[in-house]
Amino acid sequence: MIDIGIITGTGFYEFGNAGRTSELVDTEYGQVEVGIYDIQDYAVGHIARHGERHQKLPNMINHRANILSLHKLQTQLIIGTTICGVTNKDIALGNLLLFNDQFFPDNRLPDGNICTYFTAPGAEERGHYIFGSPFHQATLESIQDLDAVRNVTYGYANGPRFNSVSEIHFYKQYCDAISQTSGPEAILAGELEIPYVLLGFGVDYANGVMAEPTPVKTLNANMEKSVDVFRRAIETILQRFTSPEFEGFIYRFE
Repeated sequence: MIDIGIITGTGFYEFGNAGRTSELVDTEYGQVEVGIYDIQDYAVGHIARHGERHQKLPNMINHRANILSLHKLQTQLIIGTTICGVTNKDIALGNLLLFNDQFFPDNRLPDGNICTYFTAPGAEERGHYIFGSPFHQATLESIQDLDAVRNVTYGYANGPRFNSVSEIHFYKQYCDAISQTSGPEAILAGELEIPYVLLGFGVDYANGVMAEPTPVKTLNANMEKSVDVFRRAIETILQRFTSPEFEGFIYRFE
């Protein structure tokens, strides 16, 4: 059993080696390996969503298995991390991003299926997930003193290709940063009534946001920097962790 689940993305494949054990969790969507750590007196579970050495592209990630595995381990809070392409030219690169909203209008998993656990007619748990924000506000408030860009909207796009200039022009009307991984996690965690918070980090400007593309050297440097920034943010959340209450609502019919 774990207290906190952490799902990390590109460039962040190991949460640590000291004291690590692992557990294979069987779910109806597949088996997931979860690294287990004892950190600050909490049991922490870690999933590298891309696998070792980025084996899985975004379209290969089994979001339903990942989130359900953490649910089976009875996690009280899930923290996701994602490096992002910034769509808002007023946001400087190389900053921690704390999201309070999400733009994910098609609500589909990478395989094209609807992003939900509610697939069986008449199932007791079926319902409509209703939220003001899919990201746990009490956790975000607990780290108000961190150096970060706040009150920004996360945009999710299916990969693995990156978006065209025209597509980014559309997205930037509705979100401040974009990536290809975290949208389904927030929704699926919500359906299981697990508080979820997303930490982002802007590594480059998305296609066409600036007159000149972000140099690859800058992108790589920001990606490397993101791991330490994410670690510090996660450590701060752990230091201030209290059992969180789910902030959304599942409207059920029975």
